[in-house]
Amino acid sequence: MSITKELIKIEECYVNTLSYKNSSNKNVVLLHGAKFNAKTWDDLGTINFLGQKGYSVTAIDMPGFGESPYCTMEQIEILKRVINGLKLHTPIILGPSMGGRITLNFYFANPDIPKALILVGTVGVEENAPKIKGNGILIPTLIVWGEKDEIAPLRYANFLHEHIKNSKLVIMDDAPHPCYLKDPDKFHTIIENFLQEVFDE
Repeated sequence: MSITKELIKIEECYVNTLSYKNSSNKNVVLLHGAKFNAKTWDDLGTINFLGQKGYSVTAIDMPGFGESPYCTMEQIEILKRVINGLKLHTPIILGPSMGGRITLNFYFANPDIPKALILVGTVGVEENAPKIKGNGILIPTLIVWGEKDEIAPLRYANFLHEHIKNSKLVIMDDAPHPCYLKDPDKFHTIIENFLQEVFDE
């Protein structure tokens, strides 16, 4: 198996994706932060690592990032169209930083679509706090944070963990905001352990 690149047309938008396709229905969607893109997950070996473990992985360049031209469609609508268009049934969505904000917004708009969430140094926690405390997030959620995150302070991670009933918090020692860059192997192990728990339920 190898990583395939596909440009998906969604009305006036073109969305670049990198995928490692397996016959399994264990779908994982990788979003990215504001300084990164889908290729980050290729460069780190994340797509290959998860693909070789049997997961069907799709990394998305959100419009205006990587190889996806800017377009005016809402980010959560883009994400929904990609998931539906590629028939990614009940995916687990991983969102770091800006991608975490998109993941939260997407969940509250489409709570029936994701099987689980992985929030990594997520921004946008404060703006979503009323919903997180109110309706809540009712699906398994892994919260991964860098100990030395100066963009999204650790109190956000603790807030998420406190208010998401079915959540697990992992703090990566001595890691910055993009904690996955500090120790990709450790990050991959953390992610895979969670994926195993959720998909094997």
